[in-house]
Amino acid sequence: MSSQQLALVKRDTVDVVADKVRQFQERGEIHFPANYSPENAMKSAWLLLQTVQTKDYKPALEVCSRDSIANALLDMVVQGLNPAKKQGYFIVYGKTLTFQRSYFGTMAVTKRVTGAEDIDAQIIYEGDEFEFEIVRGRKKITKHKPSFSNMDDSKIAGAYCTIYWPDGREYTEVMTMKEIRQAWKKSKQNPDKENSTHNEFPGEMAKRTVINRTCKTYMNTSDDGSLIMKHFKRQDEVLAEAEVEAEIAANANGEVIDITPPATTEAEPEPEQPKETTRSSKSNVELAGQGEMDFEIHPDDIPPFGTEGPDF
Repeated sequence: MSSQQLALVKRDTVDVVADKVRQFQERGEIHFPANYSPENAMKSAWLLLQTVQTKDYKPALEVCSRDSIANALLDMVVQGLNPAKKQGYFIVYGKTLTFQRSYFGTMAVTKRVTGAEDIDAQIIYEGDEFEFEIVRGRKKITKHKPSFSNMDDSKIAGAYCTIYWPDGREYTEVMTMKEIRQAWKKSKQNPDKENSTHNEFPGEMAKRTVINRTCKTYMNTSDDGSLIMKHFKRQDEVLAEAEVEAEIAANANGEVIDITPPATTEAEPEPEQPKETTRSSKSNVELAGQGEMDFEIHPDDIPPFGTEGPDF
């Protein structure tokens, strides 16, 4: 893309989101941690976005709709995340850009929203002494005695993750290796291939999976209606929608069957003459749940757009 085209995309996305975030702050709808700068996060994201490509190696900024770019940036900022810290990734599905949290990002948001002090995950190896009980519907680890001789990533029995609060509260999820591998099957990274990260480092990937499961399960039980929670919970919905749209678009490029009906002898009505249009047109960048941001742009200023994903 030319520098002029990049400037236009930046104006229609980064600048729009920055203005929306300022409005949230002025209305007291969002409060960022002292160590988080939305401006710096946006700068990092913009630099990163210029390198993001589709699976066909096309620039995401050329292919993706400006609405989806703006909403991906908004999802990132509202959650207080920064891609420079590996807290999330921008992924293309068809013409939709999405922001997907990494497990680092999920941990950061969970701590910020719930006030949790620590989040810890451990691997259970075959031969470990491991016991847990259910107390008032919640799992509680009562014993985990690992053995150095059992530490073999080819013999992982499962994993667990516990969220700790300063007042002594805990929340734990336990997953068997079968459940973990089932979760991996949803990954777009083809975890079953020989040299995949999942096969090379199953212990670390199992920890990531159980951390994501624990944090998301706890957060999704919250009735917190805050802005950050809305954006946290909307990730799965956005990804699912984007995947469906990309699949529909891909299938639409298949073989076309001609089912044109036989011509009739009746005279066809003359086509209506197109109405004259002015050179200037209106473009709207719509942020999810926020209404439309209107501004006037020149049709000639719009760069050409074309068409196309993650972390367990």
